[in-house]
Amino acid sequence: METTDQQALSLILFSGTDDKLNAATVLVSGAAALDRRVNVFLQYWGLEAFEKDRIDKDHGASADAGPEGQEWLRKAREMPGHQHWADTLRLAGEIGDVHITACALSMDLFGITKEDLDPMVDGVEGVVSFLLSAEGSQLVFI
Repeated sequence: METTDQQALSLILFSGTDDKLNAATVLVSGAAALDRRVNVFLQYWGLEAFEKDRIDKDHGASADAGPEGQEWLRKAREMPGHQHWADTLRLAGEIGDVHITACALSMDLFGITKEDLDPMVDGVEGVVSFLLSAEGSQLVFI
């Protein structure tokens, strides 16, 4: 199946909480399984979650999730076969055309360098470059 821009998914990942990171990686892996090109742009707390020394840590739940969401995340982690969101994202990259880039401005604001990031992050780009690469694709903000 040939990938077209209309089939592509471009995701701006702003949030760095586990509930939203899980939701994002489910979308990415679904698009990758459908042979769609996927662009993930990491900004602010989404970027911070991809730091090498933080990626496998507990990032909690968003305020929207409330205490019930925290409890759900805790139970999900204990379920047999549970996969961390980062592992799901790595697997999506193995099965599909997934590109993950870090926002240059967010990196400057947080004092993060490319070397601080998990190797699954392909590079660094500005918002204009990301938007040009996302042109014509489905755009999702999480």
